[in-house]
Amino acid sequence: MRLTAYLLSAATIAIASPVMAQNNSPEPSSPATQTTSPTAAGSVAQDEGDQGDIVITAQGRAQALADVPVAVSAITAETLQNSGASDIRQLNQLAPSLLVSSTGSEANGSARIRGIGTVGDNPGLESSVAVFIDGVYRSRSGIGLTELGEIDRVEVLRGPQGTLGGRNSSAGLISIISKAPSFQGFSGGAEATYGNYDFYRFAGNLNLPLSKTIAARVDGVYVKRDGFYRDYTNNTDVNNRNRYFVRGQLLFEPSSDIRFRLIGDYTHRDEKCCAATYVDRSVNEAVGNLNNPVASVNAGLAAGANGNNIVNVIRDLGQPLGLVTSPGYSRDVSVSAGRSFAGITKDWGVSGQLDWTIGTTKLTSITAYRDYDSDQGSDTDYSRVDILYRAANGNSARRFRTFTQELRLNGSLFADKLDWLVGGFFANEDLRVLDNLRFGSQYGRFATCRLVSGSALAQFYAPGSTGCLSATGRAVLSGGVPGVASPFGAAGPLIVNAIATLDGINDKGSTRDVYNQNSRNWALFTHNIFHVTDTVDLTLGARYTNERKKFDASFTNDNTGCTAIQSSLRSLLANPALAPTAAGIIGLACQGNNTAELNGVSINSRRKEDRFTGTAILSWKPIDDLLLYGSYSRGYKAGGFNLDRSALKQPVQTFAQLGGAQALANSLQFAPETVNSYEVGAKYGTGPFTLSAAAFIQDFSNFQLNTFNGTVFLVQNINGCSSSLNGGDRDQSKFPAASNYNAAATSSGVCPSGDIGYGVRAKGVELEASLVPARDFRVSLGLTVTDTKYRSQLVGSSSGAPLDQALRLLPGRTLSNSADIVATSSASWTPQLGGGYSALFYVDTRMTSDYNTGSDLFPQKAQDGYAIVNARIGLRMPDERISLEFWGQNLTNVDYAQVAFNSPFQEGAANAAFQDAQYPGGRQLFSQYLAEPRTYGATIRARF
Repeated sequence: MRLTAYLLSAATIAIASPVMAQNNSPEPSSPATQTTSPTAAGSVAQDEGDQGDIVITAQGRAQALADVPVAVSAITAETLQNSGASDIRQLNQLAPSLLVSSTGSEANGSARIRGIGTVGDNPGLESSVAVFIDGVYRSRSGIGLTELGEIDRVEVLRGPQGTLGGRNSSAGLISIISKAPSFQGFSGGAEATYGNYDFYRFAGNLNLPLSKTIAARVDGVYVKRDGFYRDYTNNTDVNNRNRYFVRGQLLFEPSSDIRFRLIGDYTHRDEKCCAATYVDRSVNEAVGNLNNPVASVNAGLAAGANGNNIVNVIRDLGQPLGLVTSPGYSRDVSVSAGRSFAGITKDWGVSGQLDWTIGTTKLTSITAYRDYDSDQGSDTDYSRVDILYRAANGNSARRFRTFTQELRLNGSLFADKLDWLVGGFFANEDLRVLDNLRFGSQYGRFATCRLVSGSALAQFYAPGSTGCLSATGRAVLSGGVPGVASPFGAAGPLIVNAIATLDGINDKGSTRDVYNQNSRNWALFTHNIFHVTDTVDLTLGARYTNERKKFDASFTNDNTGCTAIQSSLRSLLANPALAPTAAGIIGLACQGNNTAELNGVSINSRRKEDRFTGTAILSWKPIDDLLLYGSYSRGYKAGGFNLDRSALKQPVQTFAQLGGAQALANSLQFAPETVNSYEVGAKYGTGPFTLSAAAFIQDFSNFQLNTFNGTVFLVQNINGCSSSLNGGDRDQSKFPAASNYNAAATSSGVCPSGDIGYGVRAKGVELEASLVPARDFRVSLGLTVTDTKYRSQLVGSSSGAPLDQALRLLPGRTLSNSADIVATSSASWTPQLGGGYSALFYVDTRMTSDYNTGSDLFPQKAQDGYAIVNARIGLRMPDERISLEFWGQNLTNVDYAQVAFNSPFQEGAANAAFQDAQYPGGRQLFSQYLAEPRTYGATIRARF
């Protein structure tokens, strides 16, 4: 169902009606909220029941939310608790400009703000949206998909960041501030939750003042839940929860001028993630007949107008047909016997924050070390046929070892006419990626059947025979039938032998490829607020970032079948009549550069870059309750390396022909992403009522795009071209009958260097409001309307090289996972029942218009709009010593996909019935990672 019209109506209501945000001020003990003025300190100390200002630190200083001239959402502890948020993914319900999703593993989580984000499947790409927890940068946003313990608040900053400290980011920032130790007496809390899917969650915290100057706090969480998917082949469930988290803190305050907070935390996850199902016609009408088998493979391509030969292949090799043709939103998944999604994640770290007031100057130092290790097995083809897999043996992993140091000085000068801030940031990050991707135990037969069923050889299709060829077929092709010439002539025996070799490529590939990347970056930054008059402020910020990355990789590979076939068929590539067949066989044997030619080979490369970025903001308060501002910001996200051997070259040529793997190492590099952002906004606040509005335009150059094309991951820097490309960015060489066919499509669409400009423009309007009409009643609503699109003429690099054909739908279209309209709302009512007892009634909603979940924008990956509703009711004893709550998430059990993608290697042969524009992937099958279904349960909570 389409929700666009409904959302437009909701937007009208949002503008016409006052809306609200929680008014829950942070504790004075939180170092992130330390202030330099008595007025600010008073605001920080507001009790959450009051209707005072919400205090945030989005500009490195404690300020009332309504006085901050930047687009920021502040989400309080009470709101997080009521919504059931335990990691950053649940923030979707509370921040309309934010979308957090996960794909092939929990480590692949991706956060987007204003429609801009980084696909998380390749750890070589840094996040467009940076995540900080207690001031400490987390290497990738997916690392935030874990339990967080008790949280004081979350701030979501929209637009490029970097002049206030920490790691720079191009799209925004999520800052999570945990509950700090307190000197206000011995206290603690505990809660227990039980829900459907046999969900258990136990959490507790203990605060202990050890002396007048030292306080300690411990938080812990344990979660266990059955998986949302069922794997009947291996009699297990997938996408389960089995994790625990512990955090210990010490707070040392020897005087009112010195404050030191030491934090240590550890997370352990032992879970199976992440399964996927096929996308069928009932989920997306654009699938059409893609998931139907042809009536007869042997009848040839001409008889396949109403079906897909690849469906016949996987069915004949053991795939249950019903899970392809009509799975709908079933959570029964296709997994090969013995394959597993199991994985273990360990994440720990230590940080120390020193806040030292020296006269009128405040020094802040944050020193941290993080150690993140996540391994994950997978049935990588997501079918019952064993085509691709990563064994759950610890050799499919990503490991981050990150040291960061941040220093800031801030204060005021010239009778408080200038609030200044200067600082520096240093980070040293060691990333190690292990990969053991291998062809499965049925790959050879799958590959030969794909080859035979999709070609003129289809009459000989025999999935039970060697090479998927019938005995007659082998004889004919080899020239062994008297009076019948082989269609391959004298090369017939050579080709038949190559097909037999391909048939034997089973359980071959990498055992332990190692990718190492060391990133060392340092930055100097400043952020200064000039109080030009009592009502006018000018903010100027600047940052210089210096980045150096070193890369090396070593490979292990036992696919000797690839090298044998390359050697035997190489001479045929020069024969125009035989080259397509030879290239097809070689491509299947060596797909993704899965070749023994790489065994024992090492490569290395390095890159260095630096950038100046900054911001300028002019703000004006015409009256005490109204703030108007306009701003310009330039943001930056570092370039890096595509950590994937498949990106080194196309599989048909050998590495030796191209000068060896080392000669190709620099081809793994991609350029830094930059953005110019313009914003105007207004904030109005009168105690119980606040309203903020922002309008923005953001232009991204060298936009880093990571796309899976069904075979390999592509990383391109998307830029625009001001001169016409004459359709060169929209043509293709796959479908001869299509209007955009161009035999030279791989080289068309080059842009002159002087005409290259930004490739993505994000523009839109954001509204957020809050209303607290009474102490026990709170309502909120937010609205984001965006138009985040690619330019109409696109190229794939900063030098103007052509856009990859797989991305030919991008020009002029909306980015993936960017809905035009998103509206969020929440309401909570806590009526007093007498005798100190109170009740809780809470509901929140996120309504999203239609969008496409695939970064190539294929229509089979489109997602209709939907609305997600969460609710909670409860009874609380006096002082909330004990409370009992009943809750539900996704109450209406809405089915939708987080991300849809090309089912790996599962593409049938191209024919006239399946081609552009409805079928840009030809007869490609599609899979999807489903969002969580309805969950419900009860929570009992106690505190003392």
